[in-house]
Amino acid sequence: MANNFLGYMMIEGTDSSLRGVALITDTRGIPKEFVRTDPLRPEALDRILYGESFSAYAKQSLILENLLDAVSNDPQIWICNDEEILEPLKTVSRIKSVMLEESPHVPLDAHGHIETSAEPNVYLIQAYVNGAPLRAEFPEGTRTDEVEQSAGILTEAGKSMNILEPFNRLQKSLSYLATGRA
Repeated sequence: MANNFLGYMMIEGTDSSLRGVALITDTRGIPKEFVRTDPLRPEALDRILYGESFSAYAKQSLILENLLDAVSNDPQIWICNDEEILEPLKTVSRIKSVMLEESPHVPLDAHGHIETSAEPNVYLIQAYVNGAPLRAEFPEGTRTDEVEQSAGILTEAGKSMNILEPFNRLQKSLSYLATGRA
């Protein structure tokens, strides 16, 4: 059963080391759960055998699945910032998923308004009362009612928090885990 939580997923690194983190917050942005993976350090032979597909394979099959298994609180929606994990995030978790970014667009007509984009599976969502809408990319095959439900969740959260701000926390946590310095 989904709680009134938002789930944030971030996977970053280089060819020599990848690490993932997941943060579950309430709709005010207060952390409820944080999970992380140990750094994944592929052998040179792994990089040779997987070639250009190594990053996608490691992010999806090794890191993402481990993070989802470790999370004990199911969010209403998973939010990511990486197109490479958007589809697998929905497939593996079976929870609504979206990739969010800031947009340069002027505010839409009203808080909660959704506007389609010329890009497939991309919408603008006016999640905040003031300010630019969010650019929201959904996995292929997401139904219109799922987009509307997701927009409702984001719009409600946007009343009491900056929806993209937890990504700053995740970025800082990844940096801290890598260096031991805040």
